[in-house]
Amino acid sequence: MALIGITRRGSYVRIDGRALVVRMSWAFRARVPLGSVTGAAPDTRRVWGWGAHGWRGEWLINGSSSRIVRVDIDPPVRAWLLIVTPVRLRTLRVSVERPDELIAALGRH
Repeated sequence: MALIGITRRGSYVRIDGRALVVRMSWAFRARVPLGSVTGAAPDTRRVWGWGAHGWRGEWLINGSSSRIVRVDIDPPVRAWLLIVTPVRLRTLRVSVERPDELIAALGRH
């Protein structure tokens, strides 16, 4: 993905204050208030590609086909695709290096 400008440095998932912040370089960004996170669990569904993919409020943001966490969001929030396109986010499936740590951190809030 580095060939199209999506780098590890510009892609991250972190808890920043009272929000879950997700970024995949220029391709996707979201800030989810922790109060809107209604669940987080491992996601074992098959993944067919890498990048930012979504439809009808469910988005997969991944640089890997494994270690994916599903985050349920209610009420849905606005996220941004390709810098300028707003999208609705109610379910986030995101690949992370340490899924258990993300799930535990979200469970504490």
